[in-house]
Amino acid sequence: MIDDIKKDAEKRMKKSLEALSSAFNKIRTGRAHPAILDSVHVNYYGQETPLKQVASVNVEDNRTLTVSPWEKNLIPTIEKAIMSSDLGLNPATSGDIIRVPMPMLTEETRREMVKQAKHDAENARVGIRNARRDANNDLKELEKEKEITEDDQRRGEEAIQKLTDQYIAEVDKALKSKEDDLMAV
Repeated sequence: MIDDIKKDAEKRMKKSLEALSSAFNKIRTGRAHPAILDSVHVNYYGQETPLKQVASVNVEDNRTLTVSPWEKNLIPTIEKAIMSSDLGLNPATSGDIIRVPMPMLTEETRREMVKQAKHDAENARVGIRNARRDANNDLKELEKEKEITEDDQRRGEEAIQKLTDQYIAEVDKALKSKEDDLMAV
């Protein structure tokens, strides 16, 4: 039973970490990276479809992404989708390829993005702590119903605290890495 609670808590903590990773992918660092366009959806025959399902996204150089649609008639639709996304990118079409140059980041923009990254990291920490709280409540409930002993409850809480510390450390490491990436000129 305790193992089930621990596994459930770990699964929820992993989801918080994955959500943080996906949030960090949306924060651009000035360097071209295909994951920046993961949030872009294109109207493909009436369906909102992720860009990576209708085109290949590659890095041309340090500051430029290339988008190669699999169907030529999608070029204007993809271009419009990239422009209307909240990424602040201006694609340019040349033949069958859409080039997406990454604008230079100003100091102020970098600071705003670091602030956003810290906010996303704090949300991940809150998610991890909520998973810990719920797991501890489940353990207390089991102890109250006399299904586990007080010692088992304490050991379970200690194991969940270790798990929490481990995931919080991973969040901090990811945040530090993203901050360094953003502030590098």
